[in-house]
Amino acid sequence: MSRVGPGVTLFIGGARSGKSDLVVRLGQAWEGDVVFVATATAGDDDMAERIHRHQLDRPDHWRLVEDPHAGPATLAAVADHALVIIDCLTLLVANLFFAEVADDDVVEHVGALMAAAVDRNGPTLVVTNEVGMGLHPETDLGRRYRDLLGRVNRRAADLAEKSLFVVAGRALELNEIETTW
Repeated sequence: MSRVGPGVTLFIGGARSGKSDLVVRLGQAWEGDVVFVATATAGDDDMAERIHRHQLDRPDHWRLVEDPHAGPATLAAVADHALVIIDCLTLLVANLFFAEVADDDVVEHVGALMAAAVDRNGPTLVVTNEVGMGLHPETDLGRRYRDLLGRVNRRAADLAEKSLFVVAGRALELNEIETTW
């Protein structure tokens, strides 16, 4: 069984794969303070219901930071010893994307967030979706978003100490391939 330790751990997987459930279970096992950074906004009734269900799954004593554009300043306001859960990069990217932030600037924004997480003393658990393994988006907008999130996820994985691919609530550790012969 893989252990999550100090540093940054990235949880990546498809929709409804169990990523959020897994990080909540890890947060519940943490003996110190937990700070949950939520990037979701309730743009419609379905999303409001999803947010509500996620809220019910989290302990009431956890500190909640709702920040749809979470960045380094978000983490600077968190106790350095706390376990931080960022859920999720997928929605953070969407929020920046629809705020018309340039694609390269979105990648840099998430890179700065991840770098701030790396600089913390407490562990940081980061959730994101893998959207490049499903259907090919029909629209230019959908393809641009998929490609942007793919770039962001690669950047996040590069900066994370550990990356885990989550399928059916189970995690597989992702390893970097050595490029020397």
